[in-house]
Amino acid sequence: MSVKIRLKRMGAKKRPFYRVVIADSRSPRDGRFIETVGTYNPIAQPAEIKLDEAKILTWLSNGAQPSDTARNLLSNAGILAKFAEVKAAKKSTAAKPAASATKPTEKNTVAEIKAYLDAQGTQYASSAKKADLLALV
Repeated sequence: MSVKIRLKRMGAKKRPFYRVVIADSRSPRDGRFIETVGTYNPIAQPAEIKLDEAKILTWLSNGAQPSDTARNLLSNAGILAKFAEVKAAKKSTAAKPAASATKPTEKNTVAEIKAYLDAQGTQYASSAKKADLLALV
């Protein structure tokens, strides 16, 4: 099931009002949806945009894809930038433990052992030999 963040048209003829919804991509534009996450009123001057940032970030992290218009609204509200930051932070924190998860052995170089000890926050003498560094691990 492909989930989309898109606009659902409401309002009267010639007076559009939109709800920002989470919907299955196979559902009709104004049909069934999973959750309402905001509103958009293009008639108001300036246009009114109300979005539930927490819900949208949750759905984006779960893989929901915004439609072109929804992407523009989210971008103007700054939500896509926050999502990119969260995604980058998650990626960088996921990479750090993987690198430091394996303990160095005799096969590792002195520089690799020192990098591991730095990541662990362990103090060592800068002139320490490989055997001394391995003892600290």
